[in-house]
Amino acid sequence: MAGDCAADLSRPLRPLAVRESRALNETSFKIDTPKSLATLVAKRLREAIIDGQFALGEMIPEETLATSFGVSRTPVREALNQLQQLGLVTIRPQRGSYVFEASEADIAALCEFRCVMEPRAAELAWHHARDATLTDLKTAVTEMAAARKQKDGVRYSRADTRLHEAFVQHCGNAYLQAAYATAGAKIAALRTHLSAPADVLHSRGHEQHRRLMEYFGAGDFKSFEALMREHVVGTRDNYVASLKARRQNDGQARPAAH
Repeated sequence: MAGDCAADLSRPLRPLAVRESRALNETSFKIDTPKSLATLVAKRLREAIIDGQFALGEMIPEETLATSFGVSRTPVREALNQLQQLGLVTIRPQRGSYVFEASEADIAALCEFRCVMEPRAAELAWHHARDATLTDLKTAVTEMAAARKQKDGVRYSRADTRLHEAFVQHCGNAYLQAAYATAGAKIAALRTHLSAPADVLHSRGHEQHRRLMEYFGAGDFKSFEALMREHVVGTRDNYVASLKARRQNDGQARPAAH
């Protein structure tokens, strides 16, 4: 009897952490975590700003939004804070929350960022997930053609965004993806607000996207990078011209002071 006890005590005990981890592995604790109200509100507001349902610089009424969503103002405020981190919203103390307003300097910085990031992301995507990227590119180019036919600027802008983001989504580099995500929403919103109305009327942008797809498919990244820079620089110039025209129209619309 004593020998049996001695034999039992002489066995090495498994550490508690190991025993617990095995128990956890044997039992399923997986649950579907519901998204918070703030996250859901932020997602819908993000879509609305990108799709042009709010104008650049427009005030976002918290109380009206809370009523519309059927929630309190707390998740709305949390959502606006999330969107401020993405650059889509500006919160002014004691004044309210507003859709961001683009400046020429901001546009130039974003476009230079794209000229650096997108060609490298495309090259990585070619090595990491070429076929999946090409599938997304073909879908986006086809969608652009349909949007141009219908003269649907929002639809065109969504397809445009899908094409450019395909390179990043398939690049396989989490750090590059995170860096692009900080600017991606603002880039998408600027497309809708400043270039999509003209893009559906002219073929140049669509043609450039088609050629980018062809260069990607061929792995010709020297030509791809040159065209991407030409495309983005042209976009920058169009944005600035559109911004100036909007400001001029706003100035003319204001009644003269007496």
